[in-house]
Amino acid sequence: MAKSLKSIRGMHDVLPEDSPRWQALEAKIRQLMMAYAYSEIRTPIVESTDLFCRSIGEVTDIVEKEMYTFDDRNGDRLTLRPEGTASCVRSGIQHGILHNQIRRLWYMGPMFRHERPQKGRYRQFHQLGVEAFGIADADVDAELIMMSSRLWRELGLKDLRLELNTLGSAESRAKYKEVLVEYLETHRDQLDEDSLRRIDKNPLRVLDSKNPDMDELIMNAPNLHDYLDEESKEHFDRLKTYLDAAGITYTINPRLVRGLDYYCKTVFEWVTDSLGAQGTVCAGGRYDGLVEQLGGKASPAAGFAIGMERLLSLLEETDVAFQEKPIDIYLLPRAITDIERGLKLAETLRDALPEFKIQMHCGGGSNKSQMKKADKSGADMILFVGGDEPERVAIKYLREDKEQQIVDQDAVINFLQKTN
Repeated sequence: MAKSLKSIRGMHDVLPEDSPRWQALEAKIRQLMMAYAYSEIRTPIVESTDLFCRSIGEVTDIVEKEMYTFDDRNGDRLTLRPEGTASCVRSGIQHGILHNQIRRLWYMGPMFRHERPQKGRYRQFHQLGVEAFGIADADVDAELIMMSSRLWRELGLKDLRLELNTLGSAESRAKYKEVLVEYLETHRDQLDEDSLRRIDKNPLRVLDSKNPDMDELIMNAPNLHDYLDEESKEHFDRLKTYLDAAGITYTINPRLVRGLDYYCKTVFEWVTDSLGAQGTVCAGGRYDGLVEQLGGKASPAAGFAIGMERLLSLLEETDVAFQEKPIDIYLLPRAITDIERGLKLAETLRDALPEFKIQMHCGGGSNKSQMKKADKSGADMILFVGGDEPERVAIKYLREDKEQQIVDQDAVINFLQKTN
């Protein structure tokens, strides 16, 4: 017997029992995006590897360790997208929809990173991304944070907290990097292998280290805020003013630098203690230089991303449940000769009653087995079709103590509408 095949480690099936949770969350997200007038964009799963090297940064864990990269038959170097912002920017540049325009965009779909699988973090994961282009002021930063805050409220989540920071402009970061490198060099013997490799190319990433042995070293490092230019300070102050006015509580975390090279000025994360070590549910910030960096005309930009699996895990932990709509009607032909009539009636009912969930019995079987399947479906009622009175329908209630009803087939739609 051939060995059975299984899904790849860290890449999971979403089974029918779990799909309603995904669908309910996706519907909530679509409703939220519409409320804020953001438009959906869909980009390919596979992109040129160079796109992510240029955007994310070559000295990052994602590019160095986690990307699924391969050569196609033409010899082109391709990568399964590890995040969505770079693809969104690439598409905007390619189709000319960003230059001198304000664009509010969102997307949702699978991303791929070769990480160690654990709860809420998988090798194929799904991400919601929200991006705003063409707005330089902190008001859109605030809008993005307020949008994510609204999503938590609508989902009934209460244990998320907002961490906020600013990375300043490219010029202020350059000055800070000089001071930071000097500090790190004096403590070189305390740095781990990853940090030693990053000192020269991207020293800020040392501050993002998850190595607990370096916590004290990082805590005592020079503070980026001491080297901010005035415009960056003013931008950050405006953002805090907007958030204060909206009643959104936050904590300033000067060590928050994010794991992607393209961020500048505002960065933020929504974190929780309910998911263990992987506590970040939503993260984002401003990336004003990325459009130009990828070959477009300079355009300010800001956005955020949410890991869908992580958010669903959090909803499980907090007892926020999404349940599938139960079946309203189980339509059961009385005999083989009634199947044609049953299929036709089922389609007529679906046309007239789109709010009803209707399951047609298929596969035959004894009367006893058919009734068992009807009851197991969870349907509220059975509609018996055909038999001795082919022009009439018998309605049997499965979950209520009501007498069976006999209704003319032409009148069944009105009957169901009145009883719904």
